[in-house]
Amino acid sequence: MSKQRVFISGDEAVAEGVRLARPHVISAYPITPQTIVVERLSEMVEDGSLDAKYIHVESEHSAMSAAMGVSAVGARAFTATSSQGLLYMAEGVHYASGGRMPIVMMNANRSVALPWSIYGDHRDSISMLDSGWIQVYVEDAQEALDMIIQAYKIAEDPSVLTPIMVNLDGFVLTHTYEIVDIPLQSEVDSFLPAFKTPNKMSLEHPKSMGFSTSPADNMEFKYQQHKAMIDSMDIIRSVDKEFGDTFGRFYDGLIDSYLCEDAEIVLVTVGSVTGTARIAVDNLRAKGIKAGVLKLRFLRPFPDSELRGILGNIKALGVLDKDISFGYEGTVFTNVNSALVHMEKRPLAVNFVGGLGGRDISVGDIEEIYNDLTNIADTGKVEDSTRIRYINMGVEIDD
Repeated sequence: MSKQRVFISGDEAVAEGVRLARPHVISAYPITPQTIVVERLSEMVEDGSLDAKYIHVESEHSAMSAAMGVSAVGARAFTATSSQGLLYMAEGVHYASGGRMPIVMMNANRSVALPWSIYGDHRDSISMLDSGWIQVYVEDAQEALDMIIQAYKIAEDPSVLTPIMVNLDGFVLTHTYEIVDIPLQSEVDSFLPAFKTPNKMSLEHPKSMGFSTSPADNMEFKYQQHKAMIDSMDIIRSVDKEFGDTFGRFYDGLIDSYLCEDAEIVLVTVGSVTGTARIAVDNLRAKGIKAGVLKLRFLRPFPDSELRGILGNIKALGVLDKDISFGYEGTVFTNVNSALVHMEKRPLAVNFVGGLGGRDISVGDIEEIYNDLTNIADTGKVEDSTRIRYINMGVEIDD
C-alpha cells in the first residue's frame, strides 16, 4: 500500500477523493462552506490532473438536474452543496433517488434560515432524510476522502443503484486542516471499477428515465427503492471491509463504537462531535466511570439491529442531536428511540440538543451529559418531565 501524506482541509480532502474516483462530469455551484470543494475540482480539471467535464451551473437546482442528466446516460456524476442550496435541490433530490441514479454528493452541513447562519448543524441534511438517499456522516477529513471513494462503489452496486450524500460538519471539518493519507490512483482504480449500469438511456435498449405511474403500481416502485436501501447495508459492510483490506483503514460499517463493551452509560453521536465525546469518555474512564460512545455513521439506511446489539446491557442512553424537529424532539433521537422499542431490556433514554447554528459543544459540555446519564442510571428514572435537554443554552428557556 502506497500513499501520500498531505496537510489539507476537509473540503480539500473531499476534492481529492472525487479526483481519485474519476467522475465524468462535475456540476458545480458554490455555497459556503462547500465552495472550496468545487474550486479545487475546477483547478484539477484545468491543470489536467482530473479528466472530467466541469459545468459551472446557475443554481443548486441546476447542479442536481445536470447530475441527473449525467447519470441517466450511464456516466459518473458528482456535485456538492450546503444548507439552503440543498433545500433548493429538493425537487431533484427526490427525482434522482426515484430514478435510481447513483450520484454522489457532498453536503457541508450548515444551519438553515431564518435566522441566517453560515455555521454548522444537521438541519439541512436531516430535512432530506426521507428523500431516498443514503446518508453518511463523517468524523474527520480522512474519513471524508475515504467515504467519497466508498460512496461510488456502494451507490453503483447493481443491487443498490441509490444516490449517496456524504455529510461534513460545516467549518468544523470543511475548513479545519489535518494530515490526510491520499492513496495512489492505481490503487483506487483497482478498488473502484469503471461505472456500468443497465439503468440508462440507450438507442439499443430505449427506456423512459422520467416516467409517470398510476396508483396501481406506484407503491411497488417505492418498495423497490426501500428494498435497495435495506440491501445496501450488506454492501456498505462489505465495501468497508474491502476498503480496509486494501488501504488499511476500517470504519466498522454503519456504526462505530468506542468502549461500549462494558459501558453502563452511552452517548450516541453523529459527525465530528464524536471526537470530543471520546475525549470526555477517556476522562471519565480514568475516574472509574463506565462510559462509552456510539457513532452513527449512517442515518439512512438506519442500523437499528446493530444499535440494539451494542446497547443491550447499558443502563442509560443519551442521544446528541444537532437538529430539532420543532414541536417534538431531535430526529436522531426519534430514530434511536424507535429502535429501542424492540429491546427486552430497554435503557432509559434522554435527548440532548446542542450545536444549533454552530454553537460550540465542549468536552465539559459532554462530561455534563455523562453526569446526567450517571444520575439516571443510579436512580433508574429521569428526574425532570421533559424529554429534551438543551446543551450550553445561552438564555433561559421555559418549556
